Amino acid sequence: MSLIEDLNWRHAVKAYDSTKKVSQEDLNKILEAARLAPTSSGLQPFRLIVVENQELKEKMVSGAFNPEVMRDSSHVLVFAAWDSYSNEKIDKVYDHHTDVRDLPQGRFSSYTDLIKDLYNAQTPDQHFAHTARQTYIALGLAMAQAAELKIDSTPAEGFNNEIVDDILELKELGLKSVILLYLGYRDTENDWLSHMKKVRIPMEEFIIRK
Repeated sequence: MSLIEDLNWRHAVKAYDSTKKVSQEDLNKILEAARLAPTSSGLQPFRLIVVENQELKEKMVSGAFNPEVMRDSSHVLVFAAWDSYSNEKIDKVYDHHTDVRDLPQGRFSSYTDLIKDLYNAQTPDQHFAHTARQTYIALGLAMAQAAELKIDSTPAEGFNNEIVDDILELKELGLKSVILLYLGYRDTENDWLSHMKKVRIPMEEFIIRK
């Protein structure tokens, strides 16, 4: 099945079958797709928190706008971005780059100095606005990989970030939650959207050619 067919198959599931769980093998493929996402300057300024524990999910439900979807999903993926950039974080990432590529540390210092100057001139709020946007690239790839595996998903911005951040102790990690992705298998009887045609803007309206 092609990617286009996979994307036509998927939709934002509104009800999950709580008895069906995503296998560790398939989950790992979805996580790897997210890990391989391109990011600005290759900094990967976010982390992915995988929540499978039902008790933990129950605590998070109080902050969800669609609590049953969260509760019945197999896994909740929390995309959490760096709360700010720092010289130390940038150096750590690029030291890893040079180590993996068997290059001397500092090999990319002319570039890292440039981006340090850029971010040092910005506020933490500007930093988070930028790091948060990076998570959506990974989100898209995770959803596409899930669709290829015929695993349902629901992206969710409808949650209380402060509650989720507090429960997962993200502040201590220098992270803030951005978006959630519920994974699992649709409950076709109760997922009202699964019986409806997929609707998107027509191509001739969606694409603007110049």
